[in-house]
Amino acid sequence: MQAKTAVATGGTALGILAAISLSHGINDLLQAVSPALYPVFKSDFGLSFAQVGIITLCFQLTASILQPIVGAVTDRKPMPFSLPVGMALTLCGITLLSMAWSYPVILAAAAMIGTGSAIFHPESSRIARMASGGRHGFAQSLFQVGGNVGTSLGPLAAAYLILPNGQRSIAWFGLVALAGVAILANVGLWARRTRRAQAAKAAATPPASPVPRDVAIRSIALLGVLVFSKFLYTASMSNYYTFYLIDTFHVDVRTAQLCLFAYLAAFAAGTFAGGPIGDRYGRKFVIWFSILGALPFTLLMPHVGFWATVGLSLVIGFVLASAFSSIVVFAMELAPAHVGTIAGMFFGFAFGMGGIGAASLGWLADRTSIGFVYLVCSFLPAIGLLTWFLPTLPRKSPIAVDAAASA
Repeated sequence: MQAKTAVATGGTALGILAAISLSHGINDLLQAVSPALYPVFKSDFGLSFAQVGIITLCFQLTASILQPIVGAVTDRKPMPFSLPVGMALTLCGITLLSMAWSYPVILAAAAMIGTGSAIFHPESSRIARMASGGRHGFAQSLFQVGGNVGTSLGPLAAAYLILPNGQRSIAWFGLVALAGVAILANVGLWARRTRRAQAAKAAATPPASPVPRDVAIRSIALLGVLVFSKFLYTASMSNYYTFYLIDTFHVDVRTAQLCLFAYLAAFAAGTFAGGPIGDRYGRKFVIWFSILGALPFTLLMPHVGFWATVGLSLVIGFVLASAFSSIVVFAMELAPAHVGTIAGMFFGFAFGMGGIGAASLGWLADRTSIGFVYLVCSFLPAIGLLTWFLPTLPRKSPIAVDAAASA
């Protein structure tokens, strides 16, 4: 009822935003199971760091290639019921991962999970914008924080469920995926009703970019470079932080997994904070603060002790995470007629950078050391200086529902 009323009054459909955020959490929890198991896979299958990185590359490259394609297709013909289909594919990948008997089977399962994610992100991001009631940063942050919370639960699942009970226990996550399918089917019904109600308004008021086309293209390219710096650094944390703690401070696997959970929880909190701050003070301000603001802490982290490393990782996670929602919404405001394409492109690029970063950093770690990898990555946030070249967009009052979201 709340979501239905919001469509009529121009308010924010909080029920739908909560459902899509929860679904994002389920999707990303299922994705996080694989990285949380990397120490187990490395030991059981005798993998090198490079082979561990290729698992992430296989998952994220699949998602990276497919997401922009899915976004472009759904810009022309929205497909809200593709959401439960994508979650069902992820369910199949998780089931295969629980039974994986060889390294190629692990890669196949990772690719299947990546395909499900590629289908999920563009359309769910569009529906979050549709339900925003004009509070685009808030909606994108709430959507994103669900995913971050799901990701942060992966290490806890590994520490307390999967590590004690073995690889087969991953199959229990299939029940979580089934719940996601049911939730997304209901979200699809709401989206179909809402698009029909808004079809006439969307046709009468086609959205336009607030800047010239060449400025929009250049700015979107710059935002892509900022995403590169952010996700290459976060790839080092999400994939190799546990190895860094084990190798440098000689902690056990469970302690390292709990530290990774703490970092990911801080990352989730930063994601939620970034969108509403961007709604109030502007996206560019948040991007400045987030990427460049993390630099002093990333530079310091490779040179301190265990507890200081854990503390700095929390600050880095919170500060760095606040940028992505603002980057995505900034890009959507530059190209409001292509919301699905923008969502698919940026989520896909983020996944691709994470995958390429994981593989390349694993290769570097094999030839040098995990400590050297973190020393090199500590300089990446300096790329945030490119924010200077982004245009300053006017902050608008919230509108009923963004026309582009329903196109």
